[in-house]
Amino acid sequence: MQDAKSILTSAGKFHINLGLERTLSALEKFDNPQNVVEFIHVAGTNGKGSVCAVLNEILCTKFAQDGINVGLFTSPHLFSYCERIKVNNKNISKEELDLYVAKVCAAQNDLTEFEILTVAAFLYFRDKKVKYAVLEVGLGGRYDSTNVITKPLCSIITTLDFDHTARLGGTINEIAYQKAGIIKPKCPVIINEDNRGLNVVEECALKSSSPLFRAKYVPKVDFDGSKNFVYINGGKYGFSLLGTHQSKNLSLVLEALKYLPFEVPDTILETALKNVRWKFRLEYDSQKKLLIDGAHNPSGILTLRAFLDEYFAKEKKTFIFGCLNNKDYLDMLKTLVKDEDELYFYEFNYPGALKFDELPSQVRKFVRKTESPHDIIESRENLKIVCGSLYMLGSLFNPG
Repeated sequence: MQDAKSILTSAGKFHINLGLERTLSALEKFDNPQNVVEFIHVAGTNGKGSVCAVLNEILCTKFAQDGINVGLFTSPHLFSYCERIKVNNKNISKEELDLYVAKVCAAQNDLTEFEILTVAAFLYFRDKKVKYAVLEVGLGGRYDSTNVITKPLCSIITTLDFDHTARLGGTINEIAYQKAGIIKPKCPVIINEDNRGLNVVEECALKSSSPLFRAKYVPKVDFDGSKNFVYINGGKYGFSLLGTHQSKNLSLVLEALKYLPFEVPDTILETALKNVRWKFRLEYDSQKKLLIDGAHNPSGILTLRAFLDEYFAKEKKTFIFGCLNNKDYLDMLKTLVKDEDELYFYEFNYPGALKFDELPSQVRKFVRKTESPHDIIESRENLKIVCGSLYMLGSLFNPG
């Protein structure tokens, strides 16, 4: 049997072709497995991965002793495609993924990489008798293959900003329209009150007769240099995800919990917030003085820089940066790096990765190319920050 990775990364599969028709056709051949799972659907530009991780941890913690299975589907992965499909916080095995990908491709051979994974995830969830699942949109929302679900428990739209503009549109309203495509008739929609594009989301919710709830309560998140805390309704909880921006993500989670068909006691919430992990999202190793972050668009980089300015203002900083060539890297670098900072560019091996020679000459003047980021990390005693692309982080820090 051909392994899943070789199939998914083959020339005929490894591309984007937005639309629901192929995914729907494939799912019908398997008697629509997506219809037996209750989903929480999450779209947005930034923050959707963190929202999914927290929600998944809450559900897994709540149902751990009840025999109720919880699924999670996210993208992209860092080290293995198996990371994208989880049940009860456990990755699908390589052997299982090989089997499900082969099964999907045998049934329908015109699917793209992400469409294959989406169908495989729905099949896997059904076979594992998953009752609740958190579902992250891959790109956009309206024409993303995850959008074949028809009646989610709720739809969540995280922070909206500019990314993938060639596919989603060049204005916030156009992007918001694509993200709001996950709204389903008469299903609750959760969004932050100050989200850009809120007016478009409101219009889409109104047309679908879907109740829209604004997450007005924003809990305070604080970092003391080594530990993170969040203050919720007078209580102080340990919180493993760093960054004050997580307050907005948490506000969406807390609002969404109100509309789920079960209660989440404070004890469950406390345990989940302490235990949740979302790798390479402001991941800080105080011993190595190393901060790894998956920020890969201007908005994410702005959040990273704000975190650094708030908690590491006096630290000398060395940046190791790399990104895909379809990103607004000039804007990212302008926000990220200040005059006193040291910047290295890493040309990582991945389709579409930005090459050093593609940088404008005025940028190359203050950027040094490195082929050995780990040497820089080990040799510098100051704060090291590695960022720009999840794909780059996956290749740099792959434990295999």
